[in-house]
Amino acid sequence: MLPSRPRAGEHRSLAVAGLSDPSGTKQPVKPRDWASDGGKSSTACRRHGTLPDRANLPTPDMRVHSQAEARLHALSIDFAPRKKTGSRPALSPQDCALAKRPAILACTHFAAGKHRSQKGRRPNRAYAYELARRGYVVMRPTTPVRRLAYDFESDDYVSGTMKGIFNHMRCVDLLQSLPEVDPGRIGAIGHSLGGHNAMFVGVFDPRIKVIVSSCGWTPFHNYYGGNIKGWTSDRYMPLLKTRYKLDPNRVPFDFYEVVAALAPRSFFSSSPLRDSNFDVRGVKKAIPKAREIYKLLGQVDALQLRTPDCDTTSPLMSATKPTLHRPSPWPNGELKSREVG
Repeated sequence: MLPSRPRAGEHRSLAVAGLSDPSGTKQPVKPRDWASDGGKSSTACRRHGTLPDRANLPTPDMRVHSQAEARLHALSIDFAPRKKTGSRPALSPQDCALAKRPAILACTHFAAGKHRSQKGRRPNRAYAYELARRGYVVMRPTTPVRRLAYDFESDDYVSGTMKGIFNHMRCVDLLQSLPEVDPGRIGAIGHSLGGHNAMFVGVFDPRIKVIVSSCGWTPFHNYYGGNIKGWTSDRYMPLLKTRYKLDPNRVPFDFYEVVAALAPRSFFSSSPLRDSNFDVRGVKKAIPKAREIYKLLGQVDALQLRTPDCDTTSPLMSATKPTLHRPSPWPNGELKSREVG
């Protein structure tokens, strides 16, 4: 039995099981205990919405409109994750037919406009373009938000977060089907909304080997002092309000468990000191607890935290450059690629 989520201010060790021996002593979690839990935190995460059945899904029917930019192919892709279509820009090196390349799921904050992940006014946010230039095949799925006139009420999903997880997993299906992609080297990266969406899909999809989150998370008790109303819109998790009454103590999961559930895969968090949204003090409390699980699984160096002295306009690509482009600091050099042009 894995540990239940601690209450505010308690946050017990994640590496101590909920069961006791006959003397009443709490027993340490063993690697097989953690692995045998299957979905780990995904079981609790499902309480804010059900992930639709992925059995017998067809190969995504992809329609491509291609244009070349420098030494990159810029593709506008339409495919239906389940029922409805949506545009998903993708970038890939023109010479990718020469060898299979690692791929990146670039989770966006909002629609291309306020926060772009392609080339634009904020070059440090152009992580999709920059990673493609470095030699990755990149997919940048759109995010279901009201500004895109997405009808949440008529959708089958209780949670916009769960819809995002399902859509992102379908993007991984598509990436793995592409002949130019190495299916064993796929990562996810994102900023703010995209940052925690990268984490959430990482919890549910073990095919994602590296997860990078910029300004994307803090435990619920540290989110505006425990006022989690900002998490309850349609595009997030409305059940936090309707079922759990805006009480962080009642929510069945927290980011302590989310980060631990990514182990033993590589996770890099860029959490600025002056992020007014996701308080870095909470991040600093959660990382040591999650590191217990990384240590348990023999991958303590795969968990990385950077705390730049800036706000949410932090230079995402500067912070993550050593993460995706060079083998260090990751022990196995996941997703290392060759720069283009």
